[in-house]
Amino acid sequence: MTTGNSARHGRRAATRWSLLAAVTVVALTLSGCVGLFLPSQTRTTSTPVAEDVTPDLTPFYQQKLVWTSCANGMQCTTAKAPLDWTNPSAGKIRLALIRHPATGTRQGSLLVNPGGPGASGYDFIRDSLDFAVDKKLQASYDIVGFDPRGVGHSSAVTCYAPAQMDAYLYDITPGVRGSDEWIASNVRTAKDFGQACSTNTGALLDHVDTVNAARDLDLLRATLGDKKLNYLGYSYGTYLGTVYAELYPQKTGRLVLDGALDPASSNVDVTEVQAEGFESALRAYLKHCLANSHCPFTGSVADGMSTITDLLASVEASPIRNSDGRELGANTLVTAIIYPLYDRASWTYLSRMFAAVMKGSAAFAFQLADAYNNRNDDGTYADNSTEAFTAINCLDYTYNADPKVMKQQAAELSKAAPVIGPYLSYGDISCANWPFTSTLKRGPIAAAGSAPILVVGTTNDPATPYVWAQNLARELQNGHLLTYTGEGHTAYNKSNSCVNNTVDDFLIRGTVPSEDPHC
Repeated sequence: MTTGNSARHGRRAATRWSLLAAVTVVALTLSGCVGLFLPSQTRTTSTPVAEDVTPDLTPFYQQKLVWTSCANGMQCTTAKAPLDWTNPSAGKIRLALIRHPATGTRQGSLLVNPGGPGASGYDFIRDSLDFAVDKKLQASYDIVGFDPRGVGHSSAVTCYAPAQMDAYLYDITPGVRGSDEWIASNVRTAKDFGQACSTNTGALLDHVDTVNAARDLDLLRATLGDKKLNYLGYSYGTYLGTVYAELYPQKTGRLVLDGALDPASSNVDVTEVQAEGFESALRAYLKHCLANSHCPFTGSVADGMSTITDLLASVEASPIRNSDGRELGANTLVTAIIYPLYDRASWTYLSRMFAAVMKGSAAFAFQLADAYNNRNDDGTYADNSTEAFTAINCLDYTYNADPKVMKQQAAELSKAAPVIGPYLSYGDISCANWPFTSTLKRGPIAAAGSAPILVVGTTNDPATPYVWAQNLARELQNGHLLTYTGEGHTAYNKSNSCVNNTVDDFLIRGTVPSEDPHC
């Protein structure tokens, strides 16, 4: 597993659906409940709203979306967007959409983004509608999932064949972590990956940043026939929504940002705060585990953290070979630890994994890591989330290629998060060697003149720590914070009725909390 992959945890804010939800989706797919695309079925057409745009953008904004019946009684379509919004004549890309028509009195469209960057909103709504939104929202809105540029069913980033992706994600890097040999090996890996992405993706690779994606979002709003955007963004989707609000404050309708990112944070800040968040969630898991039977740990929470530290050091020094030939090193084990921390309901899987690794078996750890990476049992990959994640992040942040600086940052990260931090270090290597250089300057976003925006934060969210939600709600000129006191990544439709009712009242009736309800 390369540093390119370990860096995913340091900056990633994906809504990795809970393991329980993922198992349900797989079961539905295998049972044949997911419908097939049938061209002969009923077609409907969306009428775009009139927009005051430049002539070169008029064909895009005035396109009519033709919807065809597809999976699970839903409707699917494809929109066209400019490859480069600064030069609309340079080419076109495809944006894939799926919608579940409102079951009650329709208020318009609600666009939903599950996070990532790189997660498929199309698949999220197709496979997990009830996990994405509750029945009240399904009654009031057409629920629209979409794949941003570079992702999944839309014009997508393409890099490696499955065997190459296996090597990129799981191979053990030669040399001692942080040594010149180790860094040089990761630099070569990063350059090879970036070159493959450039060769196989083409011009799109330089245009998958979030600013371009936010402009796509406005295009989708208009072509769906909505004068203002109604939007539910989870995790990285909160950043996409925030950038949209900054670009188009007067076109904001009702925006909910759940599991917020702080747009002012640098990639170094994000990595450190997220590493601390994962360790906080790990301590919460251990406290719960030690209070119950069948826990693989003994003693105190501190003892458990020490055992995990030793376990990581052990597989770092002597990886455990899996039956398929892959070796379980520390980076892959960290992936297997992180995935169940996204959802408290998945902590039992974490206990099973730790117990197995302690007995010398890598099988269950690879199952969790594969699920995180969307790797199928046959060695293929279900989507391009790894490629898209890297490509988007490399354009959304700036990076430092100086090994001395990276080593200093690694020391600071290890001090801030001594268990997880060492394995999230050196994340700049991937994007510092990317074929294209980011020109984006990160900073606070106020979205001056926007409608009220509801920001949802969970107090012990491991992937998007609560402080980011606090910061974003404060930075936004019209931001309003909704706090959920609890565990897990994101809160709406996954926590309690207080959160759900507050979000539903805001999206359906426009009710803005007079103060944080502290659910």
